[in-house]
Amino acid sequence: MDSGTNAERDAILAALTPVVEGIAATFGPVCEVVLHDYRNPEKSVVAVAGSVTGRTVGGAMSEIGMRVLARGGEAADELNYVTRTREGTLVKSSTMVLRDSTGAVFGALCVNVDVSAVTQVHGLLGALAGLGAASTELPTTTFGNDIDSVVDALVDAHQSRQRGSWAELGRAERVELFGGLDTRGVFAVRGAVEQVAARLGISRASAYNYLSRARAAHDTSTGGTT
Repeated sequence: MDSGTNAERDAILAALTPVVEGIAATFGPVCEVVLHDYRNPEKSVVAVAGSVTGRTVGGAMSEIGMRVLARGGEAADELNYVTRTREGTLVKSSTMVLRDSTGAVFGALCVNVDVSAVTQVHGLLGALAGLGAASTELPTTTFGNDIDSVVDALVDAHQSRQRGSWAELGRAERVELFGGLDTRGVFAVRGAVEQVAARLGISRASAYNYLSRARAAHDTSTGGTT
């Protein structure tokens, strides 16, 4: 990447930094705004205002950022989605990708709003009106300032869904686990294959083998396109 492209990206991030403070100030303490520079995934947070997910400057991208990074040029804005933090906080979020003049994705501006109180009030009003509470299963999203903790949490979540330790999984289930992690963007992070291997207690070579099999299966199912 040439210095001109890096300078352009630096200028875009610098221009957006005061916007981070402005948006958070407008919506108050329930709002958090995070500016990411994906050129450094392990320390992608370059500006933050508010505290909903506990992000700090110098912190790592979340699993949402991993997914955006993995999609590359095909990444698109994800707006007004609702998720749950591992601590149970309900968060309505929007992730807006940042592109340079070539169209390449290099970062994101994320807005997170804590809607837990609103949800509680909605439930109370529903109960007073005699309406049954709607039960919606929301995905849990891992936010963390340490990229290792985010990767570890994703591995643990996938193993939990498969209801078995690595030793108990069949070959197809092992390939599926690696395919699921790949879809979530885990392997877009530098050193993630080695970290996943260590977490599962397998060799680095085995991890690369399962990842290769998962990607080959994905290419077959999509007719060889990505």
